[in-house]
Amino acid sequence: MKRISFAVLLALAPAAQADEYTTKEIALPGGSPEGVFMDYIAFDPKTGFVWVPAGNTGSVDVVDTASDKVTQIAGWKTQEMERRGRKRTVGPSSATVGDGVVFVGNRGDFTVCAVDAKTLARGPCSAPLDSMPDGLAYVAETHEIWVTTPRDKSIRVLDDKTLKPKAKLGFEGEPEGFAVDGKRKRFYTNLEDKDKTLAIDVTTRKTVATWAPGCGEDGPKGLALDEAMGFLFVACPAGAEVVDAGHDGKILSKIDAGAGVDNLDYSTERHTLYVGAAGAAKLTVATVDGKGKLTTVAQVPTKSGARNGVVTGKGVVYLADSPAAALIEATPKK
Repeated sequence: MKRISFAVLLALAPAAQADEYTTKEIALPGGSPEGVFMDYIAFDPKTGFVWVPAGNTGSVDVVDTASDKVTQIAGWKTQEMERRGRKRTVGPSSATVGDGVVFVGNRGDFTVCAVDAKTLARGPCSAPLDSMPDGLAYVAETHEIWVTTPRDKSIRVLDDKTLKPKAKLGFEGEPEGFAVDGKRKRFYTNLEDKDKTLAIDVTTRKTVATWAPGCGEDGPKGLALDEAMGFLFVACPAGAEVVDAGHDGKILSKIDAGAGVDNLDYSTERHTLYVGAAGAAKLTVATVDGKGKLTTVAQVPTKSGARNGVVTGKGVVYLADSPAAALIEATPKK
């Protein structure tokens, strides 16, 4: 009955078009001529802050969404690495919001560090991991930080208070993306190079389900979740789909979002998915009904390179635009 009622409500909701959004840039400090290298950013609903690990600047930028003020937390270690024949400076690259603390993963020294969510004071750091950290996810059920480390096909589990290692989970592919399901006590991730999506029990740390999202040879990317409905949103290289994680993992619907999709975000308050495409230079906004059907309601022009958006409770989306050394703020008009 809940799913039927929800679907009816969405059918009655007005669709938003591109001209119903306004966009602006929020400049970030310290960028090189190539911009500010950003990957995973995070939104903290308790403070209204967007956390932006700004790798090559050796800082974490914190944006107050009430005022667009940017506060820079400097002094993070960086290192120069070569990738695909090009040298680049890497540093802080991912963030996850915990209980009064934001955890930051740093590719510059392979650590995970704690920062006070309100005062922005730096706290303790883990010992260096023996593999480069990628994504971070806070698991409230077990008071842990789960760290994807795709270079050695593993996930590292850290204690959220001591940041000491508790476990290393090995896989047959490279973990990419994450979502935490408190209702079902699961951690979801993809094996990007195998085109698989995994459901892992957070207490036993065993894989309990494996699904095939069918994203193609470039594999699935980021993940988002509607915990109540059991819908897992999977980012594919040029779109997104809904997997029925609450049941058998069936693909319920798909949308096209254009080239260059990496991560995505979902508003449980609005039952709406937000997908930034770096290559297509647009933000796709889609509602989901009680049967898992996605319906595109807006495609907002952004800029080439803008991706990995996070959404606030008011439906404002912040996209990481690394080439421009900025965040793009997309706001629905009243």
